[in-house]
Amino acid sequence: MSVRILALVGSLRAGSHNRQLAEAAVKHAPAGVEIELFEGLAEVPFYNEDIDVEGGVPDSAARLRAAAGQADGFLLFSPEYNGTMPAVLKNAIDWLSRPYGAGALGGKPVAVVGTAFGQFGGVWAQDEARKAAGIAGGAVLEDARLSIPGSVTRFAETHPADDAEVVTGLTEVLRQLTSQAAPTAA
Repeated sequence: MSVRILALVGSLRAGSHNRQLAEAAVKHAPAGVEIELFEGLAEVPFYNEDIDVEGGVPDSAARLRAAAGQADGFLLFSPEYNGTMPAVLKNAIDWLSRPYGAGALGGKPVAVVGTAFGQFGGVWAQDEARKAAGIAGGAVLEDARLSIPGSVTRFAETHPADDAEVVTGLTEVLRQLTSQAAPTAA
């Protein structure tokens, strides 16, 4: 049995350093841990209760919920946009919080990490993502943190997967996350 972690990246930019950080997590995942980097957050419409009805849920949102339903835990990657998390990440959390009381995040461990150009590495955004994921029913791991400042210069010539300090930090977050996740039967 392996532990399945669903990774959600809050940046849609092709050269996103948070996307690269997620790729580093996939590359350095410990044995017995499968990290699925979810593709398609850009296609998920803004949450609207009017379209969240049986037979009417958009395919992209249904795919997100299905992937989340198969996950044992979540690893969210958040840059910082104007002092908070990007709308695409908040929207994913909103879709996964429903149906009320039975959302896909319900009781599953959630860790939030990220990188940003600023001197604090996006901590405000990551704190907001933790708050939203917790309210949405996730079991947020408050101590599983990795905020990497200066992304534009730090990762200008080095992929996060090749940065020893980043790999060490990611490995620790993954250790904490997987220790809280109950593996599903394969």
